[in-house]
Amino acid sequence: MRILTIHNHYQQPGGEDAVFAAESDLLAQHGHAVHRLEFDNHRIPARRSLRDSARLAVTTVRSPDGMRRVREAIDAFAPDVAHFHNTFPLVSPAAYGVCQRAGVAVVQTLHNYRLLCPSATFFRAGRPCEDCLGHAVPYPGIVHGCYRQSRGQTAVVAAMLAVHRFRGTWQHDVDRYIALTDFARDMFVAGGLPAGRIVVKPNFVAPPPAPDSTAPRTGFLFVGRLAPEKGIATMLDAWTRGDLPVLTIAGDGPLSPLLHRAADTAPVQPLGRLAAAEVLGHMRSASALIFPSIWYEGFPVTIAEAYACSTPIIASRLGAMAEIIEDGVTGLLVEPGNADDLAAKVRWAGAHPEEMRRMGENARRAYEATYTPERSYAALTEIYRQAVTRAGRRSHAVAVARHTERN
Repeated sequence: MRILTIHNHYQQPGGEDAVFAAESDLLAQHGHAVHRLEFDNHRIPARRSLRDSARLAVTTVRSPDGMRRVREAIDAFAPDVAHFHNTFPLVSPAAYGVCQRAGVAVVQTLHNYRLLCPSATFFRAGRPCEDCLGHAVPYPGIVHGCYRQSRGQTAVVAAMLAVHRFRGTWQHDVDRYIALTDFARDMFVAGGLPAGRIVVKPNFVAPPPAPDSTAPRTGFLFVGRLAPEKGIATMLDAWTRGDLPVLTIAGDGPLSPLLHRAADTAPVQPLGRLAAAEVLGHMRSASALIFPSIWYEGFPVTIAEAYACSTPIIASRLGAMAEIIEDGVTGLLVEPGNADDLAAKVRWAGAHPEEMRRMGENARRAYEATYTPERSYAALTEIYRQAVTRAGRRSHAVAVARHTERN
């Protein structure tokens, strides 16, 4: 196949950027012709005039530049499939129509909840929030200023969602959606996306060097952004209660000062942001990965990495985490936001190394069954095949309609 992959990079690099690159590389490694069309939010000035802000608001709904660049890429590359990862804000959902008119199949990965929630997270005031779910116009998000804590900027995102919902973009212009978990798929179906066109395909990671199954594992590990929705406060609260093994933390973010204060009195070792190889080294030696998020995670690559390293996970019983981690089999689940429960599960894990080792073995088996590049490639190409088939039927129907009109 000839595949056009399209992604609007954020100003802060994240998991979506990594998945876009990894999937594009995977397809190329299997002999497909892949052309990457990339947009970058660093083009957007931090300080904008009112005119520039108004132009950006219009672009979010319908971007002439995004549509032009997609059209030029199609003319030059002649793809079978256009696979969108992020369209916000420089590409815009209007680019789907450019692909349709050219007879190119459209696939959209649902990395976050942007099509249903202005902030894309379903998270507000320190807890999950579904106030906008099912609303044609997500006005609760505007009231609360959920996007960047600004009612004005939230209104821009809400307008984009409302315009394309009323236009039928989500219903008609995408041949296949990719959801990362069954939990996410259910949320998107509840939000009005066509259930028959949403396929579940989780993220993948390349297999790391196999850990030494005979080496003892010590301590616990957290990997990720130090932000409120990641459950950092709960995690540090648990560790400041004493008698827990050392917690190594790889990552940075707005709560870094909180972490360093906790390290003065608790067995917490902050390492800052580490290279991927260093992270995997810590994973292969940790008793478990701590994953205390209090929001609806998408599919963090960190989870697949831990499974690949035979490392069980202690995570919140919430959203996708409760789906991916089987309690007592590949890890332990705790009540979200409950430091007492987290501390109790960590103590149990420290006192039962053999049981945790078996959970790690189960985690590796789960990785091999679901999260390898080979599994992802097979699923992705089947999704493309389905999308191309639907696009062909759509193009045929349009041709028949035009022929009928002429006659």
